[in-house]
Amino acid sequence: MVRVLVPRRRVLAVMGGVLATPYVASGVARAGDDWPNRPVKYINLFPAGGATDVLSRVVCQQLSELTGQQFVVENKGGSGGNVGADAIAKSPNDGYTIGLMSIASHAISPTLYSKLPFDAEKDFTPISMLWQVPNIFVVRPDIPAKTVPELVALVKASPGKYTFASGGSGTSPHICGEMLKQRAGINMLHVPYRGGAPALQDLLAGQVDMEFDNIPGPLPQYKAGKLRGLAVTSLERSPVAPELPPMNDFYPGFQITSWGGLCGPAGLPPAVVETASALCKKALESEALKTAFLAQGAVPFWKSPADAAGFRRNEEKQLAPVIIASGAKVN
Repeated sequence: MVRVLVPRRRVLAVMGGVLATPYVASGVARAGDDWPNRPVKYINLFPAGGATDVLSRVVCQQLSELTGQQFVVENKGGSGGNVGADAIAKSPNDGYTIGLMSIASHAISPTLYSKLPFDAEKDFTPISMLWQVPNIFVVRPDIPAKTVPELVALVKASPGKYTFASGGSGTSPHICGEMLKQRAGINMLHVPYRGGAPALQDLLAGQVDMEFDNIPGPLPQYKAGKLRGLAVTSLERSPVAPELPPMNDFYPGFQITSWGGLCGPAGLPPAVVETASALCKKALESEALKTAFLAQGAVPFWKSPADAAGFRRNEEKQLAPVIIASGAKVN
């Protein structure tokens, strides 16, 4: 038997190559595997102070705590969320600009508008759903109506006199108002704003008569007696305003629940999608977030990327006939 002496330095080099082999065989690290390694910009589609702004900041705070990186909310309001959605769609697809996927921009606008600067199906990467929240129907306290039937009778007696505000054309509050006009056979003027916050300001100032809005926005003013609440748009009463009946009690089938999700531009790296989705799930399971959401009348609503995409698609399909029948469609 012949013994061959191999220098120790060569043995270590060979071993190093062997140990490295499984890593090489498994492929090079995927793009986005270290996400996030720097601050992330989150685009909210509506102005600061509204419901989506409040809820978005709660989510981003949790994501920041989980990752050690800042998730910075940037508000881009306008056109019922379409301005901000377009900004997301046209952002670099590296995972460092993500944002809100809303019922307004991603389920209502595709039917409401004949032309959009983005395609809700093709130009985004759904990551997760985040919340569901009902709308609340509120009026100025000097409006002589304390119930939905009384309000309907008042408007019927003076067609075209009363106005209803919303956070923008194509938002779920706008469609709620159009649905009430259709179901009750009344004539009201829609006054769209760039978000729920400015709409609420004008309602409080007496510039408009009533509005539907995501419940977190008007809730403090309603609780303070500065607005009169008439109903909510979920099928059940809201735990933060249990005294208000659902619109379904007066008009069976009247239900529009606002929702928000997280998305990025098309082509987001799979590693980013997987990590971000898992982080959202963990954030939505935290007691701190659940408490903050409950105070706003919102419910955590996680879905996987594939299920979030399917949910958005189904919402667009179900809302399309409602929008068309309401007469709100923009040609």
